[in-house]
Amino acid sequence: MPIIAAVTTAVPPYQVSQAFAKEFAGELFAADLPHTDRYLTVFDHAEIDTRFLSAPLNWYETPHLLGEANDLFLDTATRLGEAVSRTCLAQAELVPHDINHVIFVSTTGLAAPSIDARLITLLGLDPHTRRTPIWGLGCAGGLGGLERAEEYVRAFPNHRVLLVTVELCTLTAQLNDHSKRNLVAFSLFGDGAAAVIVAGDEVGARGARILGTRSTLFPDSLNLMGWDVVDEGFRVVFGAGIPRVVSEQYRELAREFLGLHGLTLADVRHHIYHPGGAKVLQAYAEALDLPCEALEHSRRVLRDYGNMSSATIFFVLQRFLQTNSIKPDEYGLLCVFGPGFSAELVLIQG
Repeated sequence: MPIIAAVTTAVPPYQVSQAFAKEFAGELFAADLPHTDRYLTVFDHAEIDTRFLSAPLNWYETPHLLGEANDLFLDTATRLGEAVSRTCLAQAELVPHDINHVIFVSTTGLAAPSIDARLITLLGLDPHTRRTPIWGLGCAGGLGGLERAEEYVRAFPNHRVLLVTVELCTLTAQLNDHSKRNLVAFSLFGDGAAAVIVAGDEVGARGARILGTRSTLFPDSLNLMGWDVVDEGFRVVFGAGIPRVVSEQYRELAREFLGLHGLTLADVRHHIYHPGGAKVLQAYAEALDLPCEALEHSRRVLRDYGNMSSATIFFVLQRFLQTNSIKPDEYGLLCVFGPGFSAELVLIQG
């Protein structure tokens, strides 16, 4: 079975409180959004205390075109990706030449050569290391990358994959878009990175085992989440119906997936879910009739970091692993929803 041998996370150096973000947004949106004070309550209901930014606060006071923002993405994503990768290698007690494949995930910036090429050089990996950049999966990209890593080490059980996800959501901020959906984005998203080492079962690694994965694409839902690419950069598409889809669809998705492995919902002890927002977490809880404490790790990540798109799920998984929450033979179910509209599910065992 493929093994999750290490999980590490990192954030950029600039921290902002939710109270300050609310004040900033209030000044920005007041001129063009009627009844701004009423809409600003979204910051209070987000269940977020702090978030991290890739640039000093004064950078966000002036609109930036895509090229300028993307240059900052390239520099910051490379540095953050290198740092989180080195920490992951150290945690797994590996050296760079132990890695056979690098998968890099992001949907908040563009790069060619892709960031994985830069990381192979900076980390000193073997020049023959395979690499796979993944773009466009948004919040679902973390588990999408984990699924591709799992497939690879099943085919090459004596290999290891370094999966790196870096999302610098705040660099996509559209200061001239004073829509309600953009206000919601201002209340929710932060920046962060994660690295995961997935090992084949012939290398003797220890960690949680990946038992199976599943992807689902919902019909007629392309406009529910994603980006509109405009001259100024990436303009957020963020439908109000996302929590409803989760609450209505997730129970059956999870039930069918677990059934493929001879399990039921009652067999799952650990629910490791992407905190897309407070309403999304509530939708998960309603779908499976979960007690509040079942999603405590997800809620704490949301509170401390906000939604960091694809990296966020690994902040949650890291908390489960650091606290030794998943005992041997216990099952954990990972889930995230993203653009498509789609869902990614991963089943692990301690």
